[in-house]
Formats: sequence, structure tokens, C-alpha cells
Amino acid sequence: MSAAGKPPQNRTRVLAVSNQKGGVGKTTTAINLGTALAAIGEKVLIVDMDPQGNASTGLGVPRETRRVTIYDVIVDGRSVDESAVQTTVPGLHILPADADMSGVEIELSQADRRSFRLRDALAGQGAEGQTRYDYVLIDCPPSLNLLTLNAMAAADAVLVPLQCEFFALEGLTQLMKTIEMVRQSLNPTLEIQGLVLTMYDRRSALSGQVANDVRSHFGDKVYEAVIPRNVRVAEAPSFGKPALIYDLKCAGSQAYLRLAREVVAREKSRRLQAA
Repeated sequence: MSAAGKPPQNRTRVLAVSNQKGGVGKTTTAINLGTALAAIGEKVLIVDMDPQGNASTGLGVPRETRRVTIYDVIVDGRSVDESAVQTTVPGLHILPADADMSGVEIELSQADRRSFRLRDALAGQGAEGQTRYDYVLIDCPPSLNLLTLNAMAAADAVLVPLQCEFFALEGLTQLMKTIEMVRQSLNPTLEIQGLVLTMYDRRSALSGQVANDVRSHFGDKVYEAVIPRNVRVAEAPSFGKPALIYDLKCAGSQAYLRLAREVVAREKSRRLQAA
């Protein structure tokens, strides 16, 4: 795979929510961070790149209504603008996914720019040089495949959810190798926007130890906001709602609001430094 330049520089900031280890809260983070960003006035698109389609379900898009999905965008060339679905959250859209996504690798095996299909589609959203979204959050599958490569080739930066458990750093080492490989072959400007500690249990010494280890390794790349293990956050997807809609006052929802403010603050700081 050869490099094809950096993603187009425009007002939209594209963040891949990724960790190759499963069960770390990627989809929960994508849903609730997207909702929190919309709640503070940002226009947000979530791209569901996982064939399981859990982000779509968690945002209340039933499987039977997903007539146009991200599959149609990256395989058949449908536009992002006509394919995105408005959620019940004002300012938040989603490009849904379904099981058809599991066949993308085979269907695109001989296609031109097979690793850049998502990037090309996002570059075409909006009209007359104006983009529709301030942020695009890509919910990646928990594996290194063509879907993940499309996400990282399209992204400006990676946002890494990291569960506070024993094997967290081991999975993170694998992800760092993947990011470096993508930088060398597909997207030389890809960076890490930040790491967010998830499923934190303040009663557990292990959670505290993992948090300390991650902060000692990555310093200020780790967000100050920590997502606690929270029953209300876990319940919300079964009702097709983000936690912030299901129970705004719960500890998990409040943590995601703090994370959203931190993400926006980092982006403002980045733009000022680049100016």
C-alpha cells in the first residue's frame, strides 16, 4: 500500500475511536462522546465501521430501517450527505452499519484506492467548500482489517479508549504498532488525539494502578476525564439511547461531558499552535 498524501485539511476534524482489544468501551465512547459534543453545540457524524452495527443500535437506528449504510458509501460510492441518518440527538448524525460490512474486504480486494474509500467519501461531504460536521467519530472494529485501515487512513487522529484492567497496556502496544504502520504506508500525519481511561472502578486498587501506569507512560496524552464503571451507561444501549439521554445526571454521563469539553479544548489548542 502506498501513501496517498494526508487527509484534506478542512474544518471537520476526523477522529478514529480505536483499540484492537475488544470490550474496552469503543462503541460506548463513540456514542456518548458524540452525544456530548452535540450537546455543547458541535455538529457531529458518527461512522459505524463495525459489522456488528452496535453504534447504530445504541443510537436507536433499528436494523430493519438501515436501508442505506456505510457499506453503500465505501463499496457503491453513495455520498455521505445522502446516507447519514439524523438521530434523536439534535446535531448528531450517524452512518449506520450492518452485517454486509463483513464482506467488504473481499468485495474491494481488487478495487482502486481500497484503503482510502472512507477518506474520499468524507472529503466529498458538504457543498461549495463547506463541511456539514465539526467532528466525525469513526467507531472502529476490534481488529486490524480493511475497515480499520480505511478508518485510520481517513482520520486526523486516533482517540484510544483504554479499559482499566491488567492487559490494557499489552493491547495498547499492539495499537501503537498499527498506528506507526499506518503512518508509514497510508497517512503520514496520523496522530494520537488522546487516551481515555474507561470502566474505572475507584474501589479497585488495580484500576488505580493501571491509570497510574498509563499516565506515567503517556503523560498529558491521557485525558483528565475518566469514565467510571457505571450501570446506567451499560443499560442505555438496550433502550437505543446514549447514556446522556437515558440518564444525564449519572456519573458516566457527566464524565463523557467532561471528556467532550477536553477534546474540544485540545483541538482549539492544536489550531492555535498551527496558526
